[in-house]
Amino acid sequence: MTLSMIPALTRAVGVPRLAAVGYPMGRPFGRPHDVEGQRAVLRATLDLLASATVPGAYVELPFVWPESPARARNVS
Repeated sequence: MTLSMIPALTRAVGVPRLAAVGYPMGRPFGRPHDVEGQRAVLRATLDLLASATVPGAYVELPFVWPESPARARNVS
């Protein structure tokens, strides 16, 4: 099971199960100190692990980063 912010690259290497999230690099589970948001990403990823029964399973998680990419880079 892989959680990735760059799913095209991750799929190219042939991982068995992939959850994609549209978050900035270095923050696959979300914003610092956002316990509920991080827990939601973790649960969604684990749900895919439990439900994906075939190799190559791929899901784009429905989470959206709450600020612009430029703002995310400046904060980190």
